Amino acid sequence: MPTYEYECEKCGYKFEKFQKMTDPPVKVCPECKSRKVKRLIGVGGGVIYKGPGLYTTEYRSEEYKRKEKEEKQAASSSSSCPICTSNTCSTCNK
Repeated sequence: MPTYEYECEKCGYKFEKFQKMTDPPVKVCPECKSRKVKRLIGVGGGVIYKGPGLYTTEYRSEEYKRKEKEEKQAASSSSSCPICTSNTCSTCNK
């Protein structure tokens, strides 16, 4: 759902409204209650990806995911240093 920008022609109050494309435009200013509200033409919203996004790795087979998980577990269990993934680390003296 897009966010639309509006401006009251009477008081100059600008505000945003998150609404469906099929919703009717706002007609009353929430600040002064005037009926002279117009929808502004913006540059458009960019697509915002939250989370991991849409990557090809999200569509991998279950077998691939299982093997990848096993490899990560094997790599983390063989290392005694969480920082450098080395069995003998001079930084943490492990």
